[in-house]
Amino acid sequence: MNYADLVAEANEQLSDLQVIRRKLHQIPEFALQLPNTLKVILSEIDGLGEVTLGKSLTSAVLLIKGGQPGPTVLLRADMDALTVVEDTGLDFASTNGLMHACGHDLHMAIGIGAARLLKKHAAELKGDVILWFQPGEEGHSGADVMIDEGALLVSGQKPIAAYGIHVFSSSPLGQFNSRPGALMASAGGMTVTFKGAGGHGSMPWLSIDPISAMTEAMSALQTMVTKRFDAFDPVIINIGWVRAGDSATSNVIPETASFGATIRTFSEAHSAKVKIYTRELLEGIASSMGLKVEIEFDSATKVLMNTPAAIDRVEKVIGQMFGPGRYQNMPTPIAGGEDFASVLAEVPGAFIFLGACPPESDFMQAATNHSNKALFDDSVLADGAALLASLAIDTLRD
Repeated sequence: MNYADLVAEANEQLSDLQVIRRKLHQIPEFALQLPNTLKVILSEIDGLGEVTLGKSLTSAVLLIKGGQPGPTVLLRADMDALTVVEDTGLDFASTNGLMHACGHDLHMAIGIGAARLLKKHAAELKGDVILWFQPGEEGHSGADVMIDEGALLVSGQKPIAAYGIHVFSSSPLGQFNSRPGALMASAGGMTVTFKGAGGHGSMPWLSIDPISAMTEAMSALQTMVTKRFDAFDPVIINIGWVRAGDSATSNVIPETASFGATIRTFSEAHSAKVKIYTRELLEGIASSMGLKVEIEFDSATKVLMNTPAAIDRVEKVIGQMFGPGRYQNMPTPIAGGEDFASVLAEVPGAFIFLGACPPESDFMQAATNHSNKALFDDSVLADGAALLASLAIDTLRD
């Protein structure tokens, strides 16, 4: 099969994929329960293969059986949106207070396009393909829930490879990027609460001030990051909110003070160490000031690790499909998190970035993913669909 022919076939369905994407863009849904989104997906993949629905979440796995026996390849499209009020001015903008500000509407359309291509060429497939339509990527562990429910084994065997694509509103249109090894960070968070004894602001010696301990801790965490972790295996701790006292008065020492932070790491070793060191530090500060401290760590995504051989395949296939220059290896990972990492912890494979900045915009100045002004050029849908289908075909050929 000539991959250039797949590109041409994908372009024949581009206008239809754009209609699907824009329909999905208008009905964004949040977290693990996406009934309206799933209804659209199921109508578009009807007749393409066997569908298995999730038990505790609105997921769907489409199984396309190949004409020849062989292994299984997994392709993934995530479906959930963000609690962002859209301000793009698009004539198909969301009006329900949610927004596909991370491009998952494009991911679903790409997945549907790939499924259609694979179904058309199913007789030539040397094995099976499963396509995941997954909710709950944005911090709700949707991939982990699907794994727990057995979604990796829908074909009767564990996949030998897994691939996914993620679009970016601030990357050059049509440019593919990825890298072997760590591509995205482990992303989690923590909530810290210092508990002291409240009192009158004029007599702090009669109270136990949690604010002083909290401010000391926030500063000490940054020192800990630079002094206890290898600078070439980065750790990021960024405090996003602080809560203490009452703005109506300034002469009261509160009983508690708290803050929340995001934690990003790029190795599983540092993911474990950051919790140990953070707990040691904060408990030490609290003890030295006569307070108690509670530390709650959120569930974190894994570090997204691309298999080097899978990246070699991605680079080869993109070159065969689109010619030189369309793929570039990234020099460093990014600090964003992604639960496709849980799939790649079970199955070798690759996650690929695809630029979708509108050509009339300067990608260096464009609103980024998660912005309420993020714009994605959906002319990339055909290329994304053709690439996913081609990666599945190429993997099964081997």
